[in-house]
Amino acid sequence: MVAELVRGQNHPLPRTRLEILVSAEVPVLVAAALGDEGGRVQEGHGIAHHGAPVLPGIEVPRAAAAEHRLSADLGELSEAVHRVTVLLALPGPAARFGATAAPRTTVTDADGTEIVRFTLAGLDAESAVVALELYRRQGGWKVRAVGQGYAEGLTALLADLGLPGAREVAEAMHEAGRLGAVLAAAPPKAGPSEGGPVDYTHPVRQASPQPQPQPQPQPQPQPQPVAGDAPGWSMEERLYNQVWGMFEDLARSTAALRSAADFAGARLDRELDEALADPRARIGGAGDAARKAARAKHDELMGRAQAAHDRDLAQLTAEAEVVEPALPPAYARWDSPVWHGHRMPTEVPQAVRLGDLHLPESASLRIPMLVRLPLERGLWVDSGATPADFTDSAERRRLALEVAVALAARLLAVHPVGEFSVEVIDPAGAGAGPLGALTRTGALTGPPARGTAGVAQALESLTRRVDLVRMAIGGGATEALPDGFDTARRLLMVNDFPQGFDDRALTRLRFLADEGPAAGVHLLLVADRADAGEYGPLLDPLWRSLTRLTPSPDDHFADPWVGHAWTFEPSLPPSGGAVLQQVLSKVAAARIKGR
Repeated sequence: MVAELVRGQNHPLPRTRLEILVSAEVPVLVAAALGDEGGRVQEGHGIAHHGAPVLPGIEVPRAAAAEHRLSADLGELSEAVHRVTVLLALPGPAARFGATAAPRTTVTDADGTEIVRFTLAGLDAESAVVALELYRRQGGWKVRAVGQGYAEGLTALLADLGLPGAREVAEAMHEAGRLGAVLAAAPPKAGPSEGGPVDYTHPVRQASPQPQPQPQPQPQPQPQPVAGDAPGWSMEERLYNQVWGMFEDLARSTAALRSAADFAGARLDRELDEALADPRARIGGAGDAARKAARAKHDELMGRAQAAHDRDLAQLTAEAEVVEPALPPAYARWDSPVWHGHRMPTEVPQAVRLGDLHLPESASLRIPMLVRLPLERGLWVDSGATPADFTDSAERRRLALEVAVALAARLLAVHPVGEFSVEVIDPAGAGAGPLGALTRTGALTGPPARGTAGVAQALESLTRRVDLVRMAIGGGATEALPDGFDTARRLLMVNDFPQGFDDRALTRLRFLADEGPAAGVHLLLVADRADAGEYGPLLDPLWRSLTRLTPSPDDHFADPWVGHAWTFEPSLPPSGGAVLQQVLSKVAAARIKGR
């Protein structure tokens, strides 16, 4: 049965030979961009449009029209092509999609059997839109309904795809569309017989028989998920890309469910209002029938949307069940068996896990939150109260410091020996308990800095280090660093900020937050922002420069695709387990052995 998609929803493609039908109220330009795994068009891939309608595996129409048919043979695409983006653009300079009926798209297989339909509803000022995306997933292909565009037009859309020379290509597409429209509108030339029509029937060949109806294809089973089936040069890179592919798929599927709920609710309200607008329909059988029919349509649409979301969720859950056990230590949960046999690595990992993310519609499915290494932004574990947190202040501060210690331990464990170290500032000594895991094993470079003098000394040392490295990098003379200079990256963990900090120390800390990452110095704050209230907006730039984490679940992360509020949960070792102590002991032993 054909699937009726809503914006953001995806659907598996059972065939690789496809046709995409586009129907609009007015003539539109249609193109297909071939992109990498990020959807960006690279040199050598290009874009098929009216002026250049054929690329390997893709053919688009040669003129602007109200009806289009695109042909795609996904099996013929280069292995470097991971996404085919189908674009629609209006040829007029002041045209906008909101002034016309919503365009409709249909994806069929080569036999004409419909697979999915998508109506690009809700457009307004856009003059160029992305209608559909065909993308590789788990060794197969899927289609995603997008329906989002640009009021700035085709140039802005192509530039966002990373197409080299976007403006020139957009102008060429518009010119080719205008030329094609002129040729299509020109009257046919007169034939040789008194200007009459030409009979192209071959005098000998018989007309080809009408094609017989083909049997309906049987639905293909979903491919079994495999860990590491995303693109990448190494298993670690493939797993990283696969995790973020799962994140994006869950975001899109949830957006489709929410969009369907909004659309169904608005339509139900409108139809109920229309049914009640006629006083004669407010009572009696006609009114009841209209209201019942409106609610039935609402329930039918929501049922289909929920079924599609449930299907996506089941597929992603199955994928998570095979991916999670295959993750390396940098990506794995603390309860993963990989930590029990952990050995110090010889290379810096691509990323590190900060915790897990989930959405309310799929609370059982956790997606690992991975961030690239080296850290481009500092981290802030918020020890302040949240709306859903009812623990007292002392308990929140202890939990926040435990999260910070677990993060520091993970960073130490996944870096090669001698390439990462941790320093701690604990002005009042309030964090002695949670910090014990680091101090007892000797995993720190030295004892935690205490008091105002200790804070000033630690910050001054790191500030000088950052200044020295910046000058060496800026002058292109990193080999001129002093003999014996420790090139290991540093993590500065600050507990109970801003206690023990004067104005000079605050200035140095802001400098480290801004300039430190590029010079190999990273910041990890454990703080309640309310404690710094006396400084007013002075520290606002500092808070904005840090990635905020919470010791208890909190929905404060927004994704860049559809803006969902994701709930973050920190990554902590099992309660009462010895895995953290074992890992830190290995770190300390490896450091002593490497001296």
